[in-house]
Amino acid sequence: MYTPKMKLTKEQQEILEGKQGEVKAKIMETIVRYGDIFDAPELVAVTHPCCHLVTSFGMPLLKPVYRIMDQMINEGIKVPGGFTMDPRPLDYKNVKCSPLERLVFDLVMYGKQKDYEEQLTKLGLVDKDSFTCACYFKENANIPKKGDVISWAESSAVNYANSVLGARCNRNSGMIDIFGAAIGFVPKFGLVTDEGRKATWKVTLKLTKMPEAQILGSAIGMKVLEEVPYVVGLDKWIGTELNDQALDFLKDFGAATASNGAVGLYHIDKLTPEAKEQGEKLLAKDYKEYVIDDAELERVYKNYPVMWKDKTKEGNLAFIGCPHLSLSQLNEWTEKITKALKDNNKKKVQIRTIICTAPKVKEVFMKTENYEKLMQTGAKLTCICPLMYSNNPLTKKRRIVTSSNKLRTYTLARYYKTDELINIISGRKEVK
Repeated sequence: MYTPKMKLTKEQQEILEGKQGEVKAKIMETIVRYGDIFDAPELVAVTHPCCHLVTSFGMPLLKPVYRIMDQMINEGIKVPGGFTMDPRPLDYKNVKCSPLERLVFDLVMYGKQKDYEEQLTKLGLVDKDSFTCACYFKENANIPKKGDVISWAESSAVNYANSVLGARCNRNSGMIDIFGAAIGFVPKFGLVTDEGRKATWKVTLKLTKMPEAQILGSAIGMKVLEEVPYVVGLDKWIGTELNDQALDFLKDFGAATASNGAVGLYHIDKLTPEAKEQGEKLLAKDYKEYVIDDAELERVYKNYPVMWKDKTKEGNLAFIGCPHLSLSQLNEWTEKITKALKDNNKKKVQIRTIICTAPKVKEVFMKTENYEKLMQTGAKLTCICPLMYSNNPLTKKRRIVTSSNKLRTYTLARYYKTDELINIISGRKEVK
């Protein structure tokens, strides 16, 4: 039996010794070893029981995952508060592909999807519509409170929960997420601690116009990497209240800090919960500084590489919504696309356009007039993860354009600012 470095309670020690079964003992040992690696002194209880899992795709290669989940199912182990999942990888109705691409998806990449989802249901999946990277939308209702300790994975979801909601979670990997939630404990280190939530960077904005959330997040992520930034000056542009506009901005901003760097937590002066309470007292001793002006954001944007084989060609597939779009963003994109088409004397989008949102957000949106307006443009609405679609090697020949820095980072997609992407979709000359 593993001898932990950290101090365990009597209950935790008994679980580790196998008094609640061999499978729970293995889960506890994994969590304890994980904490010992980071010198965690103890485990702390998970206080928001609903988990969020990152591994939402049924890849045949993940045999160890399926085997472990079968062991948990056979022992009757479930996540007490249930869990939500990252998006599904496929939607052939709305995101069509060639027969050869579909063959690769079905046989090589995601051939275990149906079986895997059956396992997830037995382990506590909230429902069949709980597949989204933005589980914190009010439509999904997986919203921890400030100070809640959670056991989540998915870089953008953890980033949002820590920063915007004030919950506490480290950047966990797949399986660590469900283990912590199932056992009810996570190691006390890093972003779970008060000290680990101190900001080691002060980022001062000196901008003359509203920044693109994705580019601002990218600039900060690439600068601070895995550290915690405290951002000053953003309230000038998005205010001091967490309304829909601010939440949408922070969702996309945070996803870019997490993917272009490895930021698990940021503080926004006068806006995010801990910054509102403590202000610059959140700054750690000997913090570093980074000043961002208009020129710096443009420098960052202009230095994004174009990974296409022929860089002179135009895009032929647009993905919007990585992370998934909120209801207010769906309405905003619908208005932007329809107006641009009208201004350009066009009725339909000029390249294949895929818009991604959460299943429960889609359900609400489909009852609005804007849904019909969007469908009339020829755009498609889906709930998949565009990253998983783009992981098919055969899709590399598609020249994907996007306004998502996360998608740009992990695929060959080319990033465009929002207005530039709208021009491409509506048939105006593509910005080179």
